[in-house]
Amino acid sequence: MTQPITETTVAELQSWLQVITHPKRLKIINLLMEGIQCNCEIGERLDMPRNLISHHMGILRQSGLVDVERDSADARWVYFTINQPALAQLRTLFDVVLNPARIQPRQPGCGPQSAPIEFVDAEPLPSA
Repeated sequence: MTQPITETTVAELQSWLQVITHPKRLKIINLLMEGIQCNCEIGERLDMPRNLISHHMGILRQSGLVDVERDSADARWVYFTINQPALAQLRTLFDVVLNPARIQPRQPGCGPQSAPIEFVDAEPLPSA
């Protein structure tokens, strides 16, 4: 049997979702899943200006999902990669919360379906 989800787990997943569900950031993440990318490649492939890339990368980096490295020969070149341990943590959270094994049979505690319905053979109602 699986463990119930804690408030901490919910808060952690909510925090991650706020980061990854923005459409532009999701596109950036998708691109980074192909491997290391520089600013210009991201801008070209996603048709995004550098200031917008910088904004979204700041959020992704602050979350820990994306790592950044400057070129040692020319610091103007910036390279981005997915932080694989952070990605693993995110995947684990999704698996904990959305694990199909957590779905349990349950009878509603209120409403017309709160008591088990018994079907009995009955005489048909007289027609009017």
